[in-house]
Amino acid sequence: MVAHPRELVHALSFDIEDWFHIVEITAVEDPKVWPKLHEQSIVEKYTDLILKVCDEGKAKATFFVLGWIAERHPDLVRRIAAAGHELATHSYWHRKVYELSPEVFREDIQRSIEVLKCAAPSADIRGFRAPSFSITSGAEWAFDVLMECGITYDASLFPAERGHGGYACQPGPHMVTTPKGRRLPELPMSIAPVGMGPLKKRMCYSGGGYLRLLPSFMIEQGVQSEAAHNRPTVVYLHPRDFAPDCPRPAMPPHRRFKCYVGLDTTERKLRELLSRHRWDTCSRVLQQQLGVGLDQPLAPMGPTAATA
Repeated sequence: MVAHPRELVHALSFDIEDWFHIVEITAVEDPKVWPKLHEQSIVEKYTDLILKVCDEGKAKATFFVLGWIAERHPDLVRRIAAAGHELATHSYWHRKVYELSPEVFREDIQRSIEVLKCAAPSADIRGFRAPSFSITSGAEWAFDVLMECGITYDASLFPAERGHGGYACQPGPHMVTTPKGRRLPELPMSIAPVGMGPLKKRMCYSGGGYLRLLPSFMIEQGVQSEAAHNRPTVVYLHPRDFAPDCPRPAMPPHRRFKCYVGLDTTERKLRELLSRHRWDTCSRVLQQQLGVGLDQPLAPMGPTAATA
């Protein structure tokens, strides 16, 4: 049964990291400098703003929290949980998955889960989103590592070309089959045709720099386009997306534009989306869309390693 667009529940998510957790920017890429940069932290100020907007919009969300942040801001993790939102992991060190070995990735995920559970012992850490959507072709081994660490769904695939990720997969919630034959629910990012006339193209419209750059009517166009196929929109934002006062390290001009365009529009656009549509956590949207529980990893199906 296809849901009416007004009945469709969309997935609201936030990647909780600080202003300096930006990949491939020389000035901030070494974790040894992070403690000093953390003196200018914006993560609590703007995560609290996100919590306020969600509360006023009567929406629940998934917060993919970086372990490095959770370890330094346990009270923030507890505020997220106390507000009834879902806690999930965004890794510990914010490193690109495809550059890691399975062993290093496993250690990172386990550490991130441990610090989240330490801050919020009653939280059930089910979900993972890779930094920079960096599960790419050839890194499917990460799905098995995640499941062996107790993760029961992934939200890392970006079904379009991009600078640090990109993975060809079917649109909307679906199951992936891991190299070891396990089935894992996947919530990929939303891609839809947006724009007008010859400028209309399939692209991301609902998160990060895309949401900050695009006008509201194009974002709504994307939501409606996906809803017509009974596919929920996945919103993903970071605290720095709301921060016009965000510190700005040295970086190439094209990265500076992508990182800082439209920072003063994000809150308004999010409030518009919350007022027009229904929103919930990633896990509940997956359960509704796929009809599967996420309490424990699903059983293996067979030897294939292809995306289902």
